[in-house]
Amino acid sequence: MNAAQRTLSPDGPQLSEIVAGTMTWGEWGANYDTTTIADLIGHCLDLGITTFDHADIYGDYTTEEAFGKALSQYGSSARDQIQLVTKCGIQLITANRSATRVTHYDSSRDHIIASAERSLQNLHTDYLDLLLVHRPDPLMDPEEIAAAFAELKQSGKVRYFGVSNFTPSQFDLLNAHADLVTNQVECHPLHSDPFFDGTYDQCQHHSLRPMVWSPLGGSAYFKGEGTNVLRLREKVKEIGTHYGVDEDVILLAWCRKHPTRPIPVIGTTKKERISQAVRALDIDLDRQEWFEILEAGRGHRVA
Repeated sequence: MNAAQRTLSPDGPQLSEIVAGTMTWGEWGANYDTTTIADLIGHCLDLGITTFDHADIYGDYTTEEAFGKALSQYGSSARDQIQLVTKCGIQLITANRSATRVTHYDSSRDHIIASAERSLQNLHTDYLDLLLVHRPDPLMDPEEIAAAFAELKQSGKVRYFGVSNFTPSQFDLLNAHADLVTNQVECHPLHSDPFFDGTYDQCQHHSLRPMVWSPLGGSAYFKGEGTNVLRLREKVKEIGTHYGVDEDVILLAWCRKHPTRPIPVIGTTKKERISQAVRALDIDLDRQEWFEILEAGRGHRVA
């Protein structure tokens, strides 16, 4: 099965049902060269994975540019086939940003616009499909952020806007001034907070689909120790054996089961794991299987 596109919100963009996360494609991970990145882009497209998730900071501000060079090998016609998502608002201490004395957040109008402009240049594109504020800024002014969004939208440089890692109250504060189409949050069996802290309730209320980073749990799941992790892995493997698929597939199917139909952002750099991920679209865990995984991840039964 291919990862067909679905609408993110009633008036929002269409994204593929699985999104390719690029955080470890560059210097923060595999450090692929242009040819290898281009090949990986093509592999994703062959599977129907047409949405690519970025952030300006990835690879110490280098991964967007590496991806853009690779994407340019496909010619201008490829741009209409894909969706580019990126995030802004974190300022890292790095040699590529010598003026930054302390890691901090910046949701000012000037920073948002300047970051979007750099992302456009790095990604070799005239527009971004979706721009997210990467982290909630304690000093954020929602009216100022909304003004930056309005300016970018009016100029045609960004089509839609959202946030990442926002609490429900922070989302409401900004959404009162700007039309947000998603909240990208962490969610997996070892971090199931969005089911219980109001994040997914809010998405349902506004008919928004959340995006999910680290849907497999990353190192906490694959390298973690302790009773909960071991119990969880045993349960996921057991259910995977029943369906004839790997752990990755079951974890993605678990992620997608919620009525909001969350869109997982997968961070793997391996072709075979990307191919496996698409199999999750064919699996609908039953309710008891879903709760068995929840119980194993939380370490206690539903009361």
